[in-house]
Amino acid sequence: MKKVERNAPCPCGSGKKYKQCCLKREEALGASKHADSAFVSNTLQEAIAHHQAGRLVQAEMLYQQILQKEPDHPEALHFLGMVAFQVGRAEIAVDLIGRSLAINPASAEPHANLGGILQMQGKVGEAVEHFHAALSLKHDYPQAHNNLGNALKDQGNLSGAVEHFLAALSIQPDYPEPYSNLLFLYAYHASLPTNEYLSLARGWELACVPAHERLLARDKTFRRSPLAGRRLRVGYVSGDYRQHAVSYFIEQLFARHDRARIELFAYSTQGLDDAVTERLRAQVEHWVSIYGMSDAMVLDRIESDAIDVLIDLSGHTLHNRMGVFARRAAPVQAHYLGYFASTGLAEMDYWIGDEILTPPEADSQFCEKLWRLPRVWVSYKTIADAPAINWSPGSDGSIWVGSFNNLGKLTPQTLALWAKVLHALPEGRLLLKTKELADHGNRQRILAAMANHGILPDRIELQRESNWADYMSQYNRLDIALDPVGGHGGGTITCDALWMGVPVVHALGDRASSRFTASMLNAIGHPEWIAGSEEDYVAKVVTLARDLVQRKALRFVQRERMASSPLCDAVDLAKVLEAAYVGMFERWLESRGI
Repeated sequence: MKKVERNAPCPCGSGKKYKQCCLKREEALGASKHADSAFVSNTLQEAIAHHQAGRLVQAEMLYQQILQKEPDHPEALHFLGMVAFQVGRAEIAVDLIGRSLAINPASAEPHANLGGILQMQGKVGEAVEHFHAALSLKHDYPQAHNNLGNALKDQGNLSGAVEHFLAALSIQPDYPEPYSNLLFLYAYHASLPTNEYLSLARGWELACVPAHERLLARDKTFRRSPLAGRRLRVGYVSGDYRQHAVSYFIEQLFARHDRARIELFAYSTQGLDDAVTERLRAQVEHWVSIYGMSDAMVLDRIESDAIDVLIDLSGHTLHNRMGVFARRAAPVQAHYLGYFASTGLAEMDYWIGDEILTPPEADSQFCEKLWRLPRVWVSYKTIADAPAINWSPGSDGSIWVGSFNNLGKLTPQTLALWAKVLHALPEGRLLLKTKELADHGNRQRILAAMANHGILPDRIELQRESNWADYMSQYNRLDIALDPVGGHGGGTITCDALWMGVPVVHALGDRASSRFTASMLNAIGHPEWIAGSEEDYVAKVVTLARDLVQRKALRFVQRERMASSPLCDAVDLAKVLEAAYVGMFERWLESRGI
């Protein structure tokens, strides 16, 4: 457009000079646009700061203000979507980030974040596409490599997962998440010899914690008085204070800790709350959110709380704070419940198990000192509103065996063993149910693997995850539950099956991850369901399948017997753990000559 001189007639035809007419309006409009642009820029920076600090309400309000000015602002849409995801509104998050990508498809970060949300929804194939898109736009993107590794793991592509975790670490060697994910994968699938896993686990803090901070942790001193006249101050650190297997076990423990003996602190490492979070918050004296806080800030907070015994409930799982434990936040530090192998941390003093989960021959698998409880190391919460046991033998003589464990536990060794079970039991049918089976690729992979072992699809039923009541009711269809082998066995899933009266057959492994079910079966008085070999496993399934009289006799009394067993005695577990914590602390006092 040709430039108009200020003193020339205004092009609008008003008869006035340009400077007296439209120029003023155009300058005012430009000033307004400039002010709006400055407002958006400043507000976005402020919103991001709130977001990174975990102040989600403030961040959401500011992102909304930006969108009132610019409804198609791609960054505000993206970050508002992430807030929606963090507060449990995943579908809204998918819509908002999708709108952001429609406006700016060449932005890598929204692709990576949308992929993460889709993966959590069980849409693993779609997630992988977005992670690849992110990496095609930004090759040196460690977070996208890490996320893609997790998605490939969920698809059963373990070598691909390892490749991308290592790629993330090659770009950012001190990136804790892919290192923890690598450890989790190796421990979960038992894909490394135990000595090699332990060596790798010890390397986590060498890579992720600066040498001078490790030295400070080793030399750190604490002032604590003996327990005479005061309570032991115990802190639990977890990213799973929500609907999660860990909280399923920990909720009843919190409710039964002796408040005359224990002053209870719960440190929550993630920002997603639900009804379980609210119940847990009500059960502790001190609820502390450390979401968004640096390791240094968390150390200061825990030290100011004068914690005597600090319990890690995460290990190398999502939302862990291994960096806090590696930097030594309390005189006594121990891992309990949430992980299934050594943390590898020099400053983690104890790993809490029991005589079956962690027998003496397991000592060499841990850098922590094993503290063996004199009973099963967990307690299952009896569920009053669980569906009624409504099982009956198949009218056609079929025997339904199966597992509702997540797909990551169904190792190639597991599928091969279950194929042997079905070959030995011609009337057998296999029922699998888990959220990962929502993915078409996963369903095809399982069917193809079983077909390679000679088991045709007409003997297999695959179900995706449903609501809790349906999930529990499906146990009425199972005659015998099969525990996975070759990696991580059942935990909560084992307990759920037993509560619904289903016998569970388990093969005893050589590491903690493959001995969970053994400890639980022993606690309810059924060690005869524990197999010593794969051949024994198949034989036990066949024997149970053919002994209809025994299965009928057990099915409707198992829940009552289980309820009165050590596995469901949370009061005793709380007492035993409290004694363990006191014992650990008193050892520390003695080591200091106090």
